[in-house]
Amino acid sequence: MTIPDKKMLRRVVASSLIGSTIEWYDFFLYGVVAGIVFNQLYFPTGDAFISTMLAFATFAAGFVVRPVGGIIFGHFGDKIGRKSMLVLSLTIMGISTALMAFLPTYGQIGVIAPIILVLLRMIQGLALGGEWGGAVLMTFEHAPEKKRGLYASLPQIGLAIGLLLASGVVGLLSLMLENDQFLQWGWRIAFAISAALVFLGLWIRLNVDESPEFQKLKEGKEDTGIPIKEMWQGNVGKIFAGMGARYIDGVFFNIMGVFSITFLTQSLNVSQNVALLGVSVAAFVMIFFIPIFGYISDRYGRTKTYWYGSLVTGFSAIPAFWLMVNSGGSTTLIWLSIIIPLGIFYAAVYGPEAALFAELFDAKVRYTGISFVYQFSGIFASGLTPMIATYLLSLSEGFPTYLVLYVVFAGIVSAFSVRWISKNKALV
Repeated sequence: MTIPDKKMLRRVVASSLIGSTIEWYDFFLYGVVAGIVFNQLYFPTGDAFISTMLAFATFAAGFVVRPVGGIIFGHFGDKIGRKSMLVLSLTIMGISTALMAFLPTYGQIGVIAPIILVLLRMIQGLALGGEWGGAVLMTFEHAPEKKRGLYASLPQIGLAIGLLLASGVVGLLSLMLENDQFLQWGWRIAFAISAALVFLGLWIRLNVDESPEFQKLKEGKEDTGIPIKEMWQGNVGKIFAGMGARYIDGVFFNIMGVFSITFLTQSLNVSQNVALLGVSVAAFVMIFFIPIFGYISDRYGRTKTYWYGSLVTGFSAIPAFWLMVNSGGSTTLIWLSIIIPLGIFYAAVYGPEAALFAELFDAKVRYTGISFVYQFSGIFASGLTPMIATYLLSLSEGFPTYLVLYVVFAGIVSAFSVRWISKNKALV
């Protein structure tokens, strides 16, 4: 494998990281705002529970179409190239998010407002469906073979930075503005910021080289056929095991990074600013731990790192929610209940995940393969999680027992899925 010079490698890393950050900022901004703004402005049912469920249903809509985006972008990414698809996905995401900033409310144009909101959310999902696979593959396929876990983890930092920006910007706006001002127009500023970020990301992405492995495929003129069809040949077990491994990632992140804000503010009467800042600090801590665990996976094995990470992450929900419920309103305890599990433990899963999935597939179907595994499993692991969490919370009073057991279950499923990968493919 031909390794590009260090200057190009750094440029590829910057391109993938900045683009990934923008995409995740746009995507998570919707999730952060859904339970505190959209439930009131676009789904005013008069019942807080129903409004919140409807708002989170539109949040899930973005996940439902992500596999479609993964298949479409994956197909052309395996046929035409990784770089061109990354430019297109970033453009689509930026436009759809910017349009949300100017969308009239239910009170202004009636039922058309939530319909348009759902359509824009689905367009976001299509874009992100193609973004993740391309971003991690550009760094994975450019990197030295023995450092692929580390380099593939770097675009993953975009998730943490994107969440940090999304929750931080919303938190700052809600802190600076009165509640009525924030509801009327303040939240729109956070969406408008996306337009400026997209121009920066596009400029960087247009100035990187194509993946060396993809160039080698094109030079060899190897016919890749139909990637989504060839992806399944000899890979059925790995595909389902990969989706199982992804389970704890989607469940835990959306419980701690998205739903916890609604839980703290609505169930425990914690200040919105305290909840948002807690998630923001956790995201900041995660920035440093994601590459650490990516490096650990290079040194000690991808599946071994992911196995322990899945179990520790899943079971950490027990002390995390116990601290929240018994915090007595203490900001320190609430922040600890979010920062340690989300900022540190979760990184043990998310850090090695990109390289783990990339190593499941040959280069000719790799974009399609990892996009499918990541995005299709995301419908259940991520998109439905806030709704499931809202329902499970309604079943118990006091400590959210059923919610915690669901997270633990997800951790166990992922651990045994990655154990299967370990026994059936040498990824150590």
